[in-house]
Amino acid sequence: MGPVSAQIEVDASRERGFDFVADLGNRPAFMDHFVDGFHLLRIDPVGVGAGARFRFCVAPQAAWVETTLEAVSRPHRISERGRGGRANRIPGAIEWEFLEGPGALTTVRVAHWTSPTHPLDRAKEVLGGASVWYQRNWRTALRRLRDLLESGQPTATPLAVGGGNRYATGVP
Repeated sequence: MGPVSAQIEVDASRERGFDFVADLGNRPAFMDHFVDGFHLLRIDPVGVGAGARFRFCVAPQAAWVETTLEAVSRPHRISERGRGGRANRIPGAIEWEFLEGPGALTTVRVAHWTSPTHPLDRAKEVLGGASVWYQRNWRTALRRLRDLLESGQPTATPLAVGGGNRYATGVP
């Protein structure tokens, strides 16, 4: 499938938007309408190697996905790679771009795609209409991200990893 992409203009600095999205602990704040069971794979949710596991709630069946930040080029691009689906056999990617827009605006783009190799997985994506579902939900996620960033102070409570030092991270 894919690539499925969406973009939006945000009245916030490119660095601020980048830093918010690059912290995987903030993702549920704007993606929880189509992502469930989100948890981090390591204590530090920022930077190359940070990862998360979550479930896309796509019809006809939900698919678990693991994603890892593969490349981070502040404040321009975040590249994520991962695997999902049955037995993690479907490779996928998410690319985030932060471009200077007109005036003080920042254009945020996200592209998501998968490359199923198994014929059953390819058929499920084509016949299930997954690309339309992803397109609609990525647009909603970007609108929610814009609202958080433009509110002045993002109200997201970052996720913490179970067993991590809660005093060092500042999370109660």
